[in-house]
Amino acid sequence: MQQKSLAEEPGVLCLFATQMKEDNNSFRILEIYASQEAYQHHIQTAHFQKYKQGTLHMVKSLKLQDLTPLDRETMKSIFKRMK
Repeated sequence: MQQKSLAEEPGVLCLFATQMKEDNNSFRILEIYASQEAYQHHIQTAHFQKYKQGTLHMVKSLKLQDLTPLDRETMKSIFKRMK
């Protein structure tokens, strides 16, 4: 799903999965979108819905953190897709 989202969705800037060192059964996914609209589009795609349904049995909790970048200019240099 990650590569498909990055390849097909210009508003997806970053999808990065990580595993917690202190608990290898815990994972975090860093997702960065160009806008709220890009996020809403992403969660409606067929490949995301397939991923979501396929992982329901694995997810014990889900907490979305909505963040505001403090330095948008640096974000633009890191994520070339960002306008």
